[in-house]
Amino acid sequence: MAGGSAGAGGAGAGGRPGPRLDGLFLRRFLRLQAVLFPGWRSPGALMFLTLLCIALLEQLVIYQVGVVPSQYYEVLGSKDFSGFKAVTAVALTLIVVNSMLKSFDQFICNMMYVSWRKSLTEYLHSCYFQGQVYYSLHVLREDIDNPDQRISQDVERFCRQLSSMASKLVVSPFTLVYYTYQCFHSTGWLGPVSIFGYFVIGTIVNKVLMSPIVAKLVQQEKLEGDFRFKHMQIRVNAEPAAFYRAGRVEHMRTDRRLQSLLQTQRELIGKELWLHIGVNTFDYLGSILSYVVIAIPIFSGVYSDLSPTELSALVSKNAFVSIYLISCFSQLIDLSSTVTDVAGYTHRIGELQETLLSLGRKKNNFSEGKASWDLDGVSPQPLAGWQLTCMMAYPQISPLLSWWWPSSHSGEDPVPRDTAFLLERVTLSVPSSGKLLIKDLSLRISQGNSVMIVGNTGTGKTSLLRVLGGLWESTRGSIKMLTCFGPWGVVFLPQRPFFTDGSLREQVIYPLKEIYPVSGSADDERIVRFLELAGLTDLLARAGGLDEQVDWNWYDILSPGEMQRLSFARLFYLQPKYAVLDEATSALTEEVEHELYRMCLQLGMTLISVGHRASLEKFHSWILKLHGEGRWELIRCEKMKRLPAEEGC
Repeated sequence: MAGGSAGAGGAGAGGRPGPRLDGLFLRRFLRLQAVLFPGWRSPGALMFLTLLCIALLEQLVIYQVGVVPSQYYEVLGSKDFSGFKAVTAVALTLIVVNSMLKSFDQFICNMMYVSWRKSLTEYLHSCYFQGQVYYSLHVLREDIDNPDQRISQDVERFCRQLSSMASKLVVSPFTLVYYTYQCFHSTGWLGPVSIFGYFVIGTIVNKVLMSPIVAKLVQQEKLEGDFRFKHMQIRVNAEPAAFYRAGRVEHMRTDRRLQSLLQTQRELIGKELWLHIGVNTFDYLGSILSYVVIAIPIFSGVYSDLSPTELSALVSKNAFVSIYLISCFSQLIDLSSTVTDVAGYTHRIGELQETLLSLGRKKNNFSEGKASWDLDGVSPQPLAGWQLTCMMAYPQISPLLSWWWPSSHSGEDPVPRDTAFLLERVTLSVPSSGKLLIKDLSLRISQGNSVMIVGNTGTGKTSLLRVLGGLWESTRGSIKMLTCFGPWGVVFLPQRPFFTDGSLREQVIYPLKEIYPVSGSADDERIVRFLELAGLTDLLARAGGLDEQVDWNWYDILSPGEMQRLSFARLFYLQPKYAVLDEATSALTEEVEHELYRMCLQLGMTLISVGHRASLEKFHSWILKLHGEGRWELIRCEKMKRLPAEEGC
């Protein structure tokens, strides 16, 4: 949920400690690395190995560039002009090679960023869109704030920051070992020990300074998501807000979120100040330490037999070795701010990953229970006759049916094939509060027996449809769906119509777009005919045709009534055996509602409707009245029998 709990902030929900650089961070980071590097032959791994090779070559060139000043001291001290020209030629060559290697280094890092973002985002998408996980995450869970921001923005920043560190991290072990050896060779054991001690102290100090920054960064990202969500809320609901003259109120509310965000950013900047002071102090102390390390063997008389020119060249070479070793450590310390960013994003993305996997496992475990909703992974089995009919009637959607067929259970009592839903002693409660809605409901919904669900607000009408659609679990009882989702099965029209981005055709045939073949004129005529039946003849001209890619938001250009009409055009096109309608005509007049329902019956649909108008009763065989607190009543409706013959099925 966009306005979720502050569990991702400074202190976790329920008193949990805030995110830190600890074992939890390490576990989450390693789990993300398993996604970025699934195998040695993966693009990320190959690019990483390429980066390692380039970085090592770059370090070899840097070393050669680093000793050039000592060579200049030597040739200039001895006034060797030919030697001077040779050193200059080598220096120019090394500079060109080093520039090319640095450019390729940056290029590989950028390519790794793109590859990592692709891998991690697609992985999260596969978990997010599995079954109804995205629904459970947004509606039934309150502990994960702004999942959309975590997938789109946090992943991008995580991959970018990680790729910016990759070059330094990948080569650090090699450079540290090599320059430690060179430093020991030049200064003895005192030089490396002093530098390593300096690094250990710097690491401890930075660890202390970084831990509170990680928690504050996570809190900042949550507030950034809340602030963005508030603006999105105004954009989506601009018209009703304008009718309420809510500009002043929303201005105050939006500014309140902004002030909360800015206050957190000020606190973060204050904590980062001490980190920057520590980093900069250790950087400059390192430059002094390098000369202290060099001075020890000089003043102890180790190089007393060298001439001033030779000593200058040696000092230059040894200074480069010591300074570069300190620089290697300093670069790792300088990464402190980047590491805190990576740690913050690791916690947010890792928390999302854990929740997605948990919801996915819960869904899979539930699908194995008695009241299963196996919509994603159906094992091969002989198809019943009505399933074959469905495939033959709509061959273009047969690939999609692999996750639309409900699983059958061997050993169960046979159920007539004209049955869509079978509920046995089902008890339903609100997941978040446990409020009892329906108790011990037994109901069989079969072809030709339409059911209308009525009741006061909050008695569980839409909640019952959520259970039928597999979005909620029942508290107790058995629920069986014995038909398929989609054409010639079951299609749901929710209270709020849903439209994707794309052309008018994509709205009508949704959700068949990705598997739909190139359509011909016959299908175009069907779509146009159904748009006419839904009263949307003018929409074809407004959209510029069926396949014109419009650049508008369908929610902005359609009225509530037009949205419901377009949903019915989609329903007519799909022509399911069963249509579940959740107040699908609430924005339409009774006359339009009558025509749309009449057309559903003429197309052979059995209706499961939620509605309040008495005029809908004549289209149903049964009325299920929900009285709240678990009480319900099923009544036979006689009005449908009195429909004129031309209005019947």
